[in-house]
Amino acid sequence: MVPSPDVMTEETDKRSIPLWLALLPLLFMITMLAASVSLFNDNSSYGPNQIALLLAAGAAALIGLYLGETWADMERAMVEGISLALKACLILLAVGSLIGSWMLAGTAPAVIYAGLGILDPSWFYPAALIICALVAVSIGSSWTTAGTIGIALMGISQIMDLSLPITAGAVISGSYFGDKMSPLSDTTNLAPAMVGVDLFVHIRHMAWTTVPSFLISLVLFTIIGLNTEAAAAPVESIESARSLLRENYTIAWPTILPLVLLLVLAMRKVSAFPTISIGALAGCVVALIWQPGLVQSFGNPEGDLSRWAGSIRALFMALADGFQISTGSDSLDSLLSRGGMSSMLNTVWLIMSAMCFGGVMEHTGLLKRIVDALLKGVHGTGSLITTTVLTGIGMNIIAADQYIAIVLPGRMYRVEFARRGLAPQNLSRTLEDAGTMTSALIPWNTCGAFMAATLGVPTLAYAPYAFLNLMNPVIAIIYGITNFRIVPLENPEPEAATA
Repeated sequence: MVPSPDVMTEETDKRSIPLWLALLPLLFMITMLAASVSLFNDNSSYGPNQIALLLAAGAAALIGLYLGETWADMERAMVEGISLALKACLILLAVGSLIGSWMLAGTAPAVIYAGLGILDPSWFYPAALIICALVAVSIGSSWTTAGTIGIALMGISQIMDLSLPITAGAVISGSYFGDKMSPLSDTTNLAPAMVGVDLFVHIRHMAWTTVPSFLISLVLFTIIGLNTEAAAAPVESIESARSLLRENYTIAWPTILPLVLLLVLAMRKVSAFPTISIGALAGCVVALIWQPGLVQSFGNPEGDLSRWAGSIRALFMALADGFQISTGSDSLDSLLSRGGMSSMLNTVWLIMSAMCFGGVMEHTGLLKRIVDALLKGVHGTGSLITTTVLTGIGMNIIAADQYIAIVLPGRMYRVEFARRGLAPQNLSRTLEDAGTMTSALIPWNTCGAFMAATLGVPTLAYAPYAFLNLMNPVIAIIYGITNFRIVPLENPEPEAATA
């Protein structure tokens, strides 16, 4: 489903808003978030960031009242903003249930067990990048890739005593490469649709910025991996972890059937929410058949319930509050004891708070005023591409949603690209280079919040290692400045030809 951002009123469009006034809520938000991170560090996303975003929304609303907006209209804009993120929230809750059921079923432990026997620590980071890229290309979803294969790779990394932030960066880089280059991806379909470009023309044009970003990322992860071999866990630690997994789980090929089912559904373009939900339920079925002893010890530890009552209780607990296990190894327990819808509630809170701020900013016209100011500095192709990239990043920060970061700049710059004689695929590619790629780097963005909650690493911790996501906007700007692989508009209008 493509979000339809709130359309500003005619009065707001006609009103002249001073730039300093439009920037006040943004500066206030940045100040509050900086204070939150400074005071609470990694715990800032567990409440303080939400308060900071809501206070910023209040500041924007006060300015809206000053400009003549009514509270009822701004409240409606906040509700509509939250409604745009409800799909993401449902997927988050489903992923929480999937993690819990797959830990109980032995699906994730089986993948971890196999990975520990195959992957070499020295080549783990580039391997994680490539594996996630291949899976994401085949299913078209960075979220699904990170929530399945990504979780298993994080587990392998933890047992090998490798860096979790670097692993998360490799998972996210690979996931976003595959998502961006897959014709099954929603954002890859949304961007060309916004500017009227054929899907495969868009993908071919994107390859010029995305493939170099991927290759640079591959080189960097390879260099890091080759220089961290000594820090990796010894063979004895890896074998000890595999032994504990065998003792606590039935490790067999049927336990990975939920993963196979999920990948099949994703490749058949079934929507993410039902796909992940079915994957979670499949994990419950596998748990009942292949892990009966574990199910009983988890759901009926006192033995005071019947076998079926204990099994049902275990499934409800895994889906709602996550799975808990005691293997005798603290590190393995922390890896396997996770999941449940409740684990995602804090992230849902963060997304709702961010969407309140974005909804008010857009409805009051403050967001449009900032973008109009950016356009005044556009004099050539390089500055237009740069402005579009900065707008996409800004939308990810302010509106906290990658769809809005694609839709709004697409609407705003489509005419400007045509006026300057530039083919629309230049705009659709830039929308993805900025809007799609940087979404996972913002802690309160739906994508950043999802990745942090799913992979268990704070956004600001993995962001420096999400090389592909960092490089892609930079390469897009370099192409614009050098006019490399910038396609001219065929049969431009007379005004465009002379612009």
